[in-house]
Amino acid sequence: MTELRFDPALPLWVIAALAALAVVVAGFALWRGLRGWAWRGLAGLAAALAIAGPAIEVGTRAGLSDIVILIEDRSASQRLPGRRQQTDAAAEAVAAGIAALPGTELRRVTLGDDPDGTMLGQSIARAVAAEPEARLAGVIAITDGRLHDPSMLPSNLPAPAHVLLTGRPDDWDRRLVIEESPGFGLIDEEVRISLRIEDQGRVPADMQQGSVPLRISVDGETEQVFAVPLDSSLQLPVTLRHAGQNVIRLAIDAVDGELTDRNNAAAISINGVRDRLRVLLVSGEPHAGERTWRNLLKSDASVDLIHFTILRPPDKFDGAAVTELSLIAFPTRELFLERIDDFDLIIFDRYRVRGILPQQYFDNIARYVEDGGAILVAAGPEMASVESLNLSPLGRILPAEPTGRIIDTPFQPRLTDEGLRHPVTADLPQGGTDPDWGRWLRMAEMQPDPDAQVVMTGTEDRPLLVMDRVGEGRVAMLGSDQVWLWGRGFDGGGPQQELLRRIAHWSMKEPELEEETLLAEIDGLDMRIIRRSLSEGVDPVTVTLPDGSVQQLTLTPDGPGRFVADWRADEPGLYLLQEGDLRRVVALGPAAPKEFEETVADAPLMAPLIEASGGSVTRLSDGIPDLRQVRPGRNASGQSLGGPWIGITPRDAATVTGLERRPLLPGWAWLLLISGLILTGWLAEGRRGRMA
Repeated sequence: MTELRFDPALPLWVIAALAALAVVVAGFALWRGLRGWAWRGLAGLAAALAIAGPAIEVGTRAGLSDIVILIEDRSASQRLPGRRQQTDAAAEAVAAGIAALPGTELRRVTLGDDPDGTMLGQSIARAVAAEPEARLAGVIAITDGRLHDPSMLPSNLPAPAHVLLTGRPDDWDRRLVIEESPGFGLIDEEVRISLRIEDQGRVPADMQQGSVPLRISVDGETEQVFAVPLDSSLQLPVTLRHAGQNVIRLAIDAVDGELTDRNNAAAISINGVRDRLRVLLVSGEPHAGERTWRNLLKSDASVDLIHFTILRPPDKFDGAAVTELSLIAFPTRELFLERIDDFDLIIFDRYRVRGILPQQYFDNIARYVEDGGAILVAAGPEMASVESLNLSPLGRILPAEPTGRIIDTPFQPRLTDEGLRHPVTADLPQGGTDPDWGRWLRMAEMQPDPDAQVVMTGTEDRPLLVMDRVGEGRVAMLGSDQVWLWGRGFDGGGPQQELLRRIAHWSMKEPELEEETLLAEIDGLDMRIIRRSLSEGVDPVTVTLPDGSVQQLTLTPDGPGRFVADWRADEPGLYLLQEGDLRRVVALGPAAPKEFEETVADAPLMAPLIEASGGSVTRLSDGIPDLRQVRPGRNASGQSLGGPWIGITPRDAATVTGLERRPLLPGWAWLLLISGLILTGWLAEGRRGRMA
């Protein structure tokens, strides 16, 4: 490498001015007719050039080796039968071929599993960016061609890109495709899942017709089997039976000859929600806290509230006409006999048994609770009288029995040990073992049932809030009508709205307020298992993996009544959690593993890169191709007598290892040159004078 360089002794503008002056002087001499004008101009330009310091720079170059990038796809789909052996053999053959080529280096990049699928485009882009473009001679990818980031592929390459395709031409696979599924649905109403069962690849003729048995199970319960057609979209109706997460597992049977059964099943999580919570509130009489319940329930947009207040008992005779006492008649028969099952919760607020509701109505309310309904009793002084609900047929399902004593002593409500663990009262604002709550002024003394849960106490540690399960339903009993004092800020107030909201939603079986429950919080393949219990300790949780193997996880305390364990799954799929009688089915990862959505080897998504770079796609089932060096612009792949071949392009890259700079002329030579030019010009002018 030889180049001309300059090392000026003066600023460039001075040198330029000197050269311009020489040109002006030469022009003036020409205008005056002097014969030595050219020599004078050349002398000035030579002086300017000498000051510019011209030098010859000679560099010593060393050739650089070419670089070939080898991408080895080791993702999950590459572990299908035969593909790992093809990848290993091709990688070793390419490595040996590159080693045999003079001046060529190999960069091997291994592509593993990723939650988002095969990130082949990203791997190629990063590998190419990490190498000098002038040395890149080729890119070779050993893959099944099923990448999930085609937009990340480089738009152009300075060298050919080749794909060595694993798999076999006669591969085929059957898969279950979830086209659309809702994220949530209404309880006891149908939601629809859109799906189809399709075949890919070279499907045998005897497998292309007929129907396929589809197996469906909800929350790990008994499977139902339906026959569905192939390659046809269908709408599957599913009814959600409970609030919270409902896991639906769909599966088809494996067929002999298909590539894998990993895409024959899918798990979908649908969150069950209530359309509207229907609440019946019956106030036995007007009182200061009556609107507390009404305001609480009316503030919740998801609650449909029917509220009746009994203003005049039947035994009161004041001469007023019945038609003038209310806008509508109290539809007792319709509410408590015909449509009682339409309600999610019935609240009796300071209700007195005065003959308004016949005994058979109370029997029907008790039946309603035992069949899965819920009632909440907010008691006042009437609980200690002969008009107590406990003396009606409803008394057999109430969680506590009034003693007949009313305690008119101010007291501060406190949580019991069980209350610190119960989700209704645990973590109440300003609560705990020493709560900072305002006082209440009155409560009814109660004797709780042995199986009931006393979560809050009042004066002398007597039961204040008692909760229990009856049959399939729930009952809660608050032994005071003074909770409204918290809402008014009396003596500092307290969490009135939050407490009443939790009691109401626990009665309506909201999953997050269950006392004994097994929950799971999911983040990708990470899972936090949460066990809520009223007990002081719990047993290990058994985790059943998709392949049927079992693991035991020990839970650690994380606050009163709460136990947790963090665990990471090895792969997406359906997992069963079990502790005692509690079961929870959890779907980790996508509805179906992304790696197995399409398993038949093909490379249509890489076609733009292959065409732009002049590369090729070669099936390894046809043999491992030989490696050749080809000049730029020539075909980079072909077929010979020995089999297929692929080519890489030598780049002839080099680096400069040393530089030597020599002046164009030494100083004395510049001086002689300039002097000679000046002398020649003078002599030319003098000769003209003698001739004249």
